[in-house]
Amino acid sequence: MENEARYILAGSLIVAVSLLMLAGLVWLAGGSQIAYAHYTIYFRNQSMDGLDINSPVKLRGIKVGEVSNYAFAPGGHNAVRVDIKINPATPIHISSHAVVQRNIVTGLAAIEIDTPPGNSPLLIPGATPPWPIISEGSSDLEKVTTNLTQISQKTAQMLDGINQMLSPANLSALSTSLKNLATVSSALAANQQDMLQTLSSIHRAADSFDQTSDSLYATSEHFNQRFAGLADQTQTALQHTDLVLDSVNRQALLLSGQLQILLATSHQDMNQITNDLHQGENQLSEATRRLNQPASLIFGNGSDQTAPGE
Repeated sequence: MENEARYILAGSLIVAVSLLMLAGLVWLAGGSQIAYAHYTIYFRNQSMDGLDINSPVKLRGIKVGEVSNYAFAPGGHNAVRVDIKINPATPIHISSHAVVQRNIVTGLAAIEIDTPPGNSPLLIPGATPPWPIISEGSSDLEKVTTNLTQISQKTAQMLDGINQMLSPANLSALSTSLKNLATVSSALAANQQDMLQTLSSIHRAADSFDQTSDSLYATSEHFNQRFAGLADQTQTALQHTDLVLDSVNRQALLLSGQLQILLATSHQDMNQITNDLHQGENQLSEATRRLNQPASLIFGNGSDQTAPGE
């Protein structure tokens, strides 16, 4: 009887513990469904290689959830719909975007959520499907691939340009240019001393030009000062000239009156002188006539001459 009682007690304890464990599991399963916030991501440009259900979902490198489901999205756009569940305390903004990060060594993939800086409002999770959508971002691998593609295109263009540059015609022209350059270099080497002298002369000329410029500037300043003084002196001289001209005008008027008087007097004197000259001319003619008749000069002209007092 005692053994049976022990068996019954042990079995009861085992059943009770099993029931408690089962209740705990049910509670945990139900609590986990309530605790997660669900979102949906549509990947159109990135590969899902290495991504599986329960793959981690990270925010700034911290695991905040996992992938709950994925499938091809309807519509024939080759998009993959990925459902994720994350901790409801995780701040997911409207501007947040998701990318697929892949471990190069293991090949396992995870979803990384990135939130650009700014004051974008939070994305509120829904209670039932369809879940809020997090936009797709651009992964670092995609950026590297794009950059490599651009580099390849630019490299191909550069190689095409090099091939065109190295065409036979361009090579011939380049060879001719190199020969001409060698000739010019030889000539320059031969005339190096003359070039040095020329450069020295140019340097001296430049110094002289600087000195001349300074002298011209000083001369210009001096000229400006002298010109200003000369302008003042000219103004003064013009004023004095006006006074002199006024005086000369008055003197000219006075002299004109005196000249008129002198001309009138001179006219009378000239008339008197003319009369005197006429009389002198008559007397000279008479004397000449007598000199031409000496007899009449000695003996007289035969006319009776009266003595003084008769």
